[in-house]
Amino acid sequence: MPDGNRIAGIDVHKAMLVVVVVEGTSQACRVIARAKFGAMESELRRLAAWLAERQVGAVVMESTAQYWKPVWMQLEGQLPLYLAQAQSNRAPRGRKSDFRDAERLARRHLAGELILSFVPDAEQRLWRTISRTKYQLRRERVVVQNQLESLLEEARIKLSGCVSDLLGASSRRILEALSGGEQDAEKLADLADPGLRATREQLTDALAQAGQLTPAHRQILGLFLQRLDLIDTQIQTLDVTLAESLRQYQDAVRRLAEVPGLGPDSAQQIIAEVGPTAATFPSAPELAAWVGTAPGREESAGVSKSNRSPKGNRMMRRLLNQAANAAVRAKGSFFEKLYHRLLVRLGHNKTIWAVANRLCRLVWKILHQGVQYIEQGNQPNPFRQKQRVQRMIRELKQLGYCIQPTAQTAI
Repeated sequence: MPDGNRIAGIDVHKAMLVVVVVEGTSQACRVIARAKFGAMESELRRLAAWLAERQVGAVVMESTAQYWKPVWMQLEGQLPLYLAQAQSNRAPRGRKSDFRDAERLARRHLAGELILSFVPDAEQRLWRTISRTKYQLRRERVVVQNQLESLLEEARIKLSGCVSDLLGASSRRILEALSGGEQDAEKLADLADPGLRATREQLTDALAQAGQLTPAHRQILGLFLQRLDLIDTQIQTLDVTLAESLRQYQDAVRRLAEVPGLGPDSAQQIIAEVGPTAATFPSAPELAAWVGTAPGREESAGVSKSNRSPKGNRMMRRLLNQAANAAVRAKGSFFEKLYHRLLVRLGHNKTIWAVANRLCRLVWKILHQGVQYIEQGNQPNPFRQKQRVQRMIRELKQLGYCIQPTAQTAI
C-alpha cells in the first residue's frame, strides 16, 4: 500500500531522471531511497515499478520545458502527481547536485512551499494542443504576410497602400498574376473588384514596376502564397478537429459565445484552457487569480507596494484582453457602460483590464453554474436608480423644497 508520508521528488532532464524518496513530515523527514533513470519508455516503466516497490504515496516534479510530460503520462492514474514551478524550487547559491535538487523538491512539497501548476486531464490536454497549435499557425500567417509586404516594398510594388487587406480577394488575384509572370500594370489593375477603395489609376500607379520584377522576386512571391494556402488549410483542419472534440460540450460553447466580445472560436479556446465546467476552480475569484486578471497584492508592513496583476495563464490573458476590447465596443451592452464609467478614473488600459476581470468571472459563472448570459445593458440598474433618486431629493431639500416622495417615485 502507498504510504502518504513518502514523497518522491523527480529532477527532470531531457535524457535523465533523478529521483529521491523522502519519508516523514514537514518538521522532520529523511531520505530513504534515491536513484537515476533514463528518459526512454523502458526506463519510465522501470521508474513506475521502482516507485511502487517503495510504496511512494505521491510524486512531485519540476515543470522543466516539455520534458516532464512523458514522466507525467507514465505515472498518471497510479498515484497523486504534482507539478511545481521551477522558480519556487530555486537552490541557494553554492554547490548543487541533481540529487540535492530532487530532495529539496520533495522537502519543500512536504512543507507546502512550492507553487504548483494546474495540469488538466488527458482529454483537456489534447484540446489545449489543438487550440494552441491553431494559434501558432495564425501567428505564422501574420509573419508570412509581413514578409510578403516587405518583399513587395523591396520590388517597389506599393499594393499595400491601395488595399485595406493585402490578402483580400482583389489583392490575392493580383499577387497570383504577378507571381505567374504578368507584367502589364493595367491588366493587373483590372483584376481588382469594382468596389475597391482605390481607383484604377491608383492601382496602375502602385503596380507600375511590375514589369521590372525579377524572376527571383516572382518565385519568392509564389512560395509565400503557397505557404499561406498551406497555413489556411491547416487552420481549417484544426477548426474541424477541435469542433469534433468538443461536440459533447456544444451547449457550453454556445452559452459562452453569447457573451459580448466572445464568439464560437474564442469560446472553444477558453474551454480548452479551463475545462467545460471550470471544475478545478471553486470560485470566480480563484479563476481570475489563476488567469492573472485579478489585482495582485504586494504588501509589506501593512502597506501595499503594488497591485500589479500576476502573470497567470498567457493564453487566457490574451483571449480576455481581446474579448474586453471587443466587448466595450458592443453598442448598448453592459460592458460598454462599464467602460465609460471607469474610463475617467482608470484610463483606457486599466479599464480594459477591469473589463477582462469581469469577463473572467462571468466565464466561471457560465461554465461552473451552467447559466446563460442575459444582456442587461439597456435596462436601468435598480441600485443606481435608487441612489440617483435619493441624491436628487437631498439636493432639493438643501435648496429649501419640501419633498414628499409618492409611491410612483419611491424606490
